[in-house]
Amino acid sequence: MAPSIFSTLLRPSALSTDSVNFICAACRCNASSFRRTRKALRVKPDAAFLPSKTEPQDHIIFNPPSSAPNVYHTPSKFLPATDPRRKLHTLAPAPRETPTTSPLDSAPSSSYEKKYHLGKEEMEEIRRLRAEDPKQWTRVNLAEKFECSQFFISLCCSAPTVKKEQDKQLEAIKKRWGRRKTEAREGRQARKQLWGRDA
Repeated sequence: MAPSIFSTLLRPSALSTDSVNFICAACRCNASSFRRTRKALRVKPDAAFLPSKTEPQDHIIFNPPSSAPNVYHTPSKFLPATDPRRKLHTLAPAPRETPTTSPLDSAPSSSYEKKYHLGKEEMEEIRRLRAEDPKQWTRVNLAEKFECSQFFISLCCSAPTVKKEQDKQLEAIKKRWGRRKTEAREGRQARKQLWGRDA
């Protein structure tokens, strides 16, 4: 039983005599399937898009949306002075302010508020700590200690020894670059210089 099933399903080799009479049952296309496919693809257009039988000449087809737009969508800046929608803008309720805390949790929002709480003494302390041990007192650690931004720390002081070490590491990396990468970086620097110039 099994050999007869496999013999009908499997395609014979091109060298055998049965290959001339073989027809794949899955590849066979009947006239009924062709008509059914053509009928499914034949979709009638909407009546509004068909040419009018009452109009003797071409005309504009107007298909409005399912709902009218809101009057508040047009900003008052674009409305003329005599437009009645300006009155609707004044009668509209003011937008509510978003709360700083979420109703689900009592954690405050992550917006950063600037603080101007550091004086000369704190700035001198920042410079002293940075000069003593720049590896321990990095900009991140100093910003956390004095509750300020890393940008403010970089304005207060710098670490020339750390910068020299970083420059040495960068030069060692650049020595390992090939010709294509070196030319690509040089081209990028040349394009950056052209950014500020007029075209």
